[in-house]
Parts: sequence; C-alpha cells; structure tokens
Amino acid sequence: MPARSTLILTFGEDTLITPELRASRFMKAAYNEPTDTTPLWIMRQAGRYLPEYMEVRNKVTFIELCKTPELAAQVTLDAQRILGVDAAILFADLLPILEPMGMDLEYQKGEGPVIHNPIQSASDVDRLKRLEDLSTLQFVFDTVKLVRQELPADIPLLGFAGAPFTLASYAIEGGGSRNYLNTKRIMYNDPGAWHALMETLTSSLIGYLNAQIEAGVQAVQVFDSWAGCLSPSDYREFVLPHTKTVIEGVSNAPVINFLTGNPALLPIMAEAGGQIVGLDWRVDMAEARQMLGPDRVVQGNMDPVSLLADLDTLKARAKAVLDAAGTTGHVFNLGHGVFPEVPPESAKALVEIVHELGARQRA
Repeated sequence: MPARSTLILTFGEDTLITPELRASRFMKAAYNEPTDTTPLWIMRQAGRYLPEYMEVRNKVTFIELCKTPELAAQVTLDAQRILGVDAAILFADLLPILEPMGMDLEYQKGEGPVIHNPIQSASDVDRLKRLEDLSTLQFVFDTVKLVRQELPADIPLLGFAGAPFTLASYAIEGGGSRNYLNTKRIMYNDPGAWHALMETLTSSLIGYLNAQIEAGVQAVQVFDSWAGCLSPSDYREFVLPHTKTVIEGVSNAPVINFLTGNPALLPIMAEAGGQIVGLDWRVDMAEARQMLGPDRVVQGNMDPVSLLADLDTLKARAKAVLDAAGTTGHVFNLGHGVFPEVPPESAKALVEIVHELGARQRA
C-alpha cells in the first residue's frame, strides 16, 4: 500500500486532502485538469455481479450490510481493489436517512425497500421531521472512516445521497412506482405542502452530505434516480430550486449531479450546479459536451448492458464514449449501475480498456 502523507493541503474551496489525493486522476478530472488517462469508477461497483460481494452479502440482510461498518467497508474496498478503478464509492443506500426523519422503512426480501407509513396527503407532510441528530446515521460515517484508513493513498472515496425529489417520491409512494401518481398529486394540488416537504429534505441532505465529507470522502454524488418522470417545466418549478440548494450547501468537495431517465431535463438539471454533471446512456455525449461547454466536467455514460457484449463490441462502445467526451473534464462511468448478470471479467476488462484507450488519446 502506498505510504500516506501526513501533510494536509487546502485547495481553495476543495476539501482538505493529502497531496496524493489531490493529484489523483479522479480529483484532477473533477477540476477539469489534464490527466494521464481517463479516470473511471462504476456505479454499483460493489454489487451482486461480484462473487466477493456475494460472499459477504449471503451472511446478512442488505440493510444489515449497510449498517455494519466493518462489512460495508469491506465490500467498498474489495470492489475498488478487484476492478482497479480510480475511485471507491461508499457502500450505502439512499433511504436510511428517512428513518430518523419518521419513515417506517423495511427492506423486504425480493421486494426491495418499503415504507409502511407513506405521506398520503398534504396534511401528512408535517410528519416528516428535519434531520438534526446525525448520530442516527453514525454507521455511515464510521464506514467512511474505515474505508479511508485502508484505501490506497491516491484513491479518492466518493459519498452520495438521494436528491430531494427522489427521496420525496419514496416517502410518498412508499416504494417504487411506474407513474408517480401520489407524488404528482401532492405536487400539483398543494404546491405549498410540496415545497415544505422538499425544504425539510433539502436541509437534512445538506447536513448529511457535509458530515460524509467531514468523515473523509473526497467528493459526493447526488442521485436523482426518479426525476426523469417529470416534464421540463415541472422540474424547473418543483425540483430545481431544492436540488440547487443542496448542491450549493455542500462545502469543500466536488459534487456530481446525476439524473437519469429524461434527456430533455439535462439543460435545466445542469442549472442546479455540481462540478460534475452525470449523464445516463440516453444522452448523446457529444451533444451534452457542446451544450454544457468546455468548462463543465461530465461523467458517464456507456449503456450498462454493454458489459454483456463481446470484448470487441465492449471496446468499440467504450471508445465511442471516450472519443465523444474528449481528453479533459471527463470521468468515465456507466449510464447507471452494473447489472447482476454482468460477468466480473467484463467489468475488469472495461477498466483496462478505458485506461488503455484514454492513454492513447493523450499520446
């Protein structure tokens, strides 16, 4: 393991980090600086496609894994080491933040997360309590500290949280949804209650993300996994102000602003901020780069199913993303998480391909 420097530096608005971390591929790309090759990490890189992950996961429930720092740290570290990616992503989940806010959350086998006391009307919004006691999420911060102690000195650790709309939708729908009827009903019928709900989530998320940074992550990603169900005008009115407030409230670390499912939202979503704009595979990389401009860093955006293709096809698809993104201001990633059906060898091959092709681009 590389030796850790005891010198800590402050880089403007950057987090307090060691020189090794600030010079890492990911951090340099995050600030639109030249790198020797394109850095990459993979959403859901610690997941069911990895035998090492399943060996741990088979011993505990999903939420037990999330809430046991030693185990969550182990799968975080294993994924980074096995794949050779340029950043580790904290193993955690979007929803546990809702428990101390008053939501009765359960992870049902085969069904995913279920909230047993969803917000069913505007009058229920007051039930959601602002998160003030962060000790209820200490298991997350303990995991961060354990991972940071064991990661190589030049590998950043990324934290994350759900965006306000995605968390609000879970709290209202009580689980997954195809049409978000209940969410939109409250949003349309009582905008005052909607914005009150979003403000409660927003202030809670700012404290949560900053606590992750204080614990030792070098950047954070804000996942708006469900906002793709909205029209541009609805996103602008009901979501943009709150997501923007969250991102502006994060101190001393780059923010990745990631939304999936609706390319029409990209220009407005980018207004919410974030040093890095995460793109899913439905967005044309070259068009996004042109729209966002040369000073904006992008992340993405290969279709995750590409990892089920043969090696030549995988290489061609990775090259297409790299060619469209260019050699600076790009963090390679999938357009969403790795599927359980993906062979681990394909994920490892992708890392090697991106590093090799990215170096050739710069040569």
